Amino acid sequence: MSWTTLGNGSLLIITDLMVTLIFCHFTAPLSRHYFAIATNPGAQFYMFTSLSAWLIQLSGRQFNIPQERDDPNATISSILEVIRELGHSLNFSPAKLKQGCGEYCIYVLDRLADEALKRQHFKWARPIYPQEEEDEETIVVDDAAELTLDKLEDEDAVIDEMDNDDDFEEEPMMRLDDLQSLNQAKLKETCSKPENILESHTDFADWKLEVERVTPQLKVMIRTDNKDWRLHVDQMHQHKSSIENSMSETKSYLTQLQDEITHTLEKIASREKYVNKQLDHALVDYRAIQDQLAEIKERYRQASGGLTERSRTLAEVTEELEKVKSDMEERGNTMTDGAPLVKIKQVLQQLKKECAQMDVRIGVVEHVLLQAKLKDKNIQNKQAHTVESQEF
Repeated sequence: MSWTTLGNGSLLIITDLMVTLIFCHFTAPLSRHYFAIATNPGAQFYMFTSLSAWLIQLSGRQFNIPQERDDPNATISSILEVIRELGHSLNFSPAKLKQGCGEYCIYVLDRLADEALKRQHFKWARPIYPQEEEDEETIVVDDAAELTLDKLEDEDAVIDEMDNDDDFEEEPMMRLDDLQSLNQAKLKETCSKPENILESHTDFADWKLEVERVTPQLKVMIRTDNKDWRLHVDQMHQHKSSIENSMSETKSYLTQLQDEITHTLEKIASREKYVNKQLDHALVDYRAIQDQLAEIKERYRQASGGLTERSRTLAEVTEELEKVKSDMEERGNTMTDGAPLVKIKQVLQQLKKECAQMDVRIGVVEHVLLQAKLKDKNIQNKQAHTVESQEF
């Protein structure tokens, strides 16, 4: 089982793991990068523990499916204990698995998936290649690249030598049909052997004309086959030769460039040393002036600090002085101004008038009350006389 880490291990492509889970009949809806990127730590951790428990059960071990309320530390320790029992090494802390995603979670799932497949005795089936269409393009060999039967036989011989040189461990397969045909051919040869020596009476010019006439008809149509290893080998040799040619040219250019860069760096270093020697005295003076400037800045800072304190005190004193001046002006205005006395006199006169009016009103009210009392008294006397007269 292979798995690839991208960047600093934060993103993992889990193609083989997902294929393994499909073969184990795991039907939960998971994306290809579910355990690679942190999206929902709680849900990812629960899915990680549930999937680990399911794979452990498939590997033939008893393991309870964890619940959301279970202690995560206990669940992780149980899963890691099973991993150790299976013989796998763990070079990380259990806290790395609490996130529910990342490199180590995928490592644990990968190991458990392998064990589950081993337990189920899973075997990969042979690949089925798609059938090629009949109207596939064919290569017609031109006169320059024309292949005759003799050339094909030569190429087959060369290819056989290459196969022998590459030490392919393929044993020749014997077929009964081939043996029977070979025996029949030998019998025919023995039966058709002439008793006398055969002599050819063919004219060489006629034979040459016949060969030239038949040669165009002996052209071989070779179909392109992308699965032919010979084509790939030729391509590899071509690429290798082109890389070697370009490498030789590029190497010379790079060597020349390296020499130029080295020479330039040496010039720069020597020039830098010369400039440093010329500027040593100036640098010493510059450092001394910088120290003096730092001392002057410190003195200025201290002096400016006292100045700000004094300016603040001056502002407070000025504010108090302004308040005192305003109070004195208000008091002076009240002492020199006669308008209040006039107002007081006017108010007193108005009060006297109001008092006289109130006296008149009081007299009128007393008179009215006196008349009312007299009327009541007369009414009471009349009532008393009437009562006495009725009694007699």
